[in-house]
Amino acid sequence: MPTIQDIATYAETSAKKLGIAKYDVYGSSVDETSVQVDKGDPKQVKASNRSSVIVRVWNGDGKVGVTSTSDVDPTGMTLALETAQEASAFGVAEHIPDFSPEATAPTAEVPVEQVPPVPVGDLVSTLVNLEKQLLDAHPAIASVPYNGLAQRDINRFYINSAGALRHEARSYASLYLYTKTEEEGRKPRSAGAIRVDRGLSRLDLQGCLQEATEKTISHLNYAKVKSGKYRVVFSGEAFLSLLGAFSNLYNAQSILDKRSLSTPDSLGSTVASPLLSVYDDALHPENVSAETFDGEGTPTRRVALIEQGILTQFLHSAGTAKRMGASPTGHASIGAKVSVGPSFYHVLPGEAANADFSLDTADQVIFIDELQALHAGVNALQGSFSLPFDGWLVNQGERVSIESATVAGDFRDLLKAIAHVEPEVEITPGGLCPRIWVENLSITGDG
Repeated sequence: MPTIQDIATYAETSAKKLGIAKYDVYGSSVDETSVQVDKGDPKQVKASNRSSVIVRVWNGDGKVGVTSTSDVDPTGMTLALETAQEASAFGVAEHIPDFSPEATAPTAEVPVEQVPPVPVGDLVSTLVNLEKQLLDAHPAIASVPYNGLAQRDINRFYINSAGALRHEARSYASLYLYTKTEEEGRKPRSAGAIRVDRGLSRLDLQGCLQEATEKTISHLNYAKVKSGKYRVVFSGEAFLSLLGAFSNLYNAQSILDKRSLSTPDSLGSTVASPLLSVYDDALHPENVSAETFDGEGTPTRRVALIEQGILTQFLHSAGTAKRMGASPTGHASIGAKVSVGPSFYHVLPGEAANADFSLDTADQVIFIDELQALHAGVNALQGSFSLPFDGWLVNQGERVSIESATVAGDFRDLLKAIAHVEPEVEITPGGLCPRIWVENLSITGDG
């Protein structure tokens, strides 16, 4: 791909020829190598280069046309600008997108550490070794049907006709291991683990292996659980899954589209227990895919969504911020239309809890490690959920895997029923979150 300065020059030159006064361009490219193995042999080896460029052009009537391309040489840029210019005649007449007022504001200084990619052979041999150790860890572990080791280099840029010029590059690697057991007279059980870091040399390979092994073995001893109301402890990953499923609570675009659990007047209202605080922090040091600007060129930042149970801010694009009298927060993605979405969560305690909470001493507590079927079991507009899960019934520190069960409730009620937010966070690809204790959730089991 040409340099960002070259692309800006191509765009400016082509725009002048076409008589285009106002335009912007957002693009990204990903170089990725990934491998999968099956019982010691490479199952799939892929190398790809993917690029995507979005071009927007405003015509003399202020309407905007949008097109996409993967070709950013002078000819490709001219064609994209010309196509977007033609499409602008059919642009929307209401709530027309505009440049972000912060598209030329300084971005945060974030240390960039690009780890050089390793040869494909190193990826394969590393994953084969991990799979072998996992298969050898217990006789019941029959296979590791889902596994993957990947490395990616990502480049992003944003330019506009008002002088914005942004570019950044990142690299990261990821590992995923997911097992399946086979025992005579017993149901197959599964468990998995994932790790993400800035390169293969930085990945916690043994930590991922150990977590997948321990979880798998812990699920071999399983039993039915009786239906009823339980004190439930969500792992950090499980709670973040729920938080993401109901992100319309603080998504300004969803609120303006009237597809949210909130309204424009919800700021300042109590939406959760005072024990809970939630931030979105794209720049957090633990976010290996940190971005310093969004699709509109707005600098990213730490945004307080919920502070001690109070809804304090929405996630905004430039357009939603203008309509709601706020400032853009750096959460926009551009395409045929502008969308808004979270970046990297940081959940932490609000007020301190009065009582002691520990899985080592708790009686008859459900510990949910992973939620499943979020695409089918969540009604984001009503706030309800009914989800199968992987987890354990914990009694005085002793864990017994739950054969099969679902957890159900209303997300708004769940937030207000939080009894404890543990101080130690769990690092996940989607954010940082401690274990969350919730009172009186409905569990439906087979017992």
